[in-house]
Amino acid sequence: MEIYRIAVIPGDGIGKEVVPAAIEILNKAAALDGRFQFEWTTFPWGCDYYIETGKMMPDNGIELLKQYDQIFLGAVGMPELVPDHISLWGLLIKIRREMQQSINVRPAKLLQGLPSPLRQPNHFDFIVVRENSEGEYADIGGRLHSGQEEVAIQNAVFTRKGTERAIRYAFELAQSRRQHVTSATKSNGITHSMPFWDEVFAQVGKEYPAIAQVSNHIDALAAFLVMKPESFDVIVASNLFGDILTDLGGAIMGSIGIAPAANLNIERQYPSMFEPVHGSAPDIAGQGIANPIGQIWTGKMMIDFLGYPEVGTKILNAIETAFVQGIKTPDLGGTATLREVTDAVLHDLT
Repeated sequence: MEIYRIAVIPGDGIGKEVVPAAIEILNKAAALDGRFQFEWTTFPWGCDYYIETGKMMPDNGIELLKQYDQIFLGAVGMPELVPDHISLWGLLIKIRREMQQSINVRPAKLLQGLPSPLRQPNHFDFIVVRENSEGEYADIGGRLHSGQEEVAIQNAVFTRKGTERAIRYAFELAQSRRQHVTSATKSNGITHSMPFWDEVFAQVGKEYPAIAQVSNHIDALAAFLVMKPESFDVIVASNLFGDILTDLGGAIMGSIGIAPAANLNIERQYPSMFEPVHGSAPDIAGQGIANPIGQIWTGKMMIDFLGYPEVGTKILNAIETAFVQGIKTPDLGGTATLREVTDAVLHDLT
């Protein structure tokens, strides 16, 4: 039996509630399968830790995390007490960068039993592959002067290695799906980085002649995700564009609260990190009504990455069964508690 050592960071707000719920589901799925099990180690890092210590994680935090197979993250943020740029760059982005988690993967699909706000969702099922290490989120730039003379400069960085890595991952993923890749661009307005992105997309695409490929400007692509989401299979995008499109993906599913994500070190030299798209929702923290589905689906992605996709499919099927039965938290229009949703998924796994 394989034993996977998982570093757990529940983080802030509802993360402390939905992470234990998801761990219950993952332990149950592993026990039912019988080929693997998890060993969980929890680290109390986040905004509470920052308030106590002045740091989001200890100085040796990255070295500690490197000892584990994967990282299971809840939610980060407590903006009324800790500014977002401190909480994100001190924990989430620090882990992404130092663990070389260069690819972010976020699926979106119409789930059975969960109505989409779209009038005609047409059973959409797509995945966004987001470049996760550079692009518009590169920490290069600065501010000069003050008052009317103040200047803020933010530089985007697109390397051939990083761009090609994300695009190639998207093409490889499409080979196991519906053989279609869409590139998000804006080369008619961003005159250096986006033409470069387009060139690399075209060059890599020549190596995959069997896969249909198209480029859409990001504004049109966002509109198409609302108007005809079923036409997409794999979408590859830069750091900023991918971030925006995946929130839209969660919205057309019915709630950002159900959207999962994986930050992948595709070379498997360091742990990957699995986190839901939703935030820490401090306004409902501690009330027992948080939606655990995003965290559970995130766990499903971790199981897929570990090499047990059939187990992951059973978890997603159990989620959909709970929805069909009408067991939903208030953010989805239901009345169920976090505990009731968790119990329903546990039951449906068996």
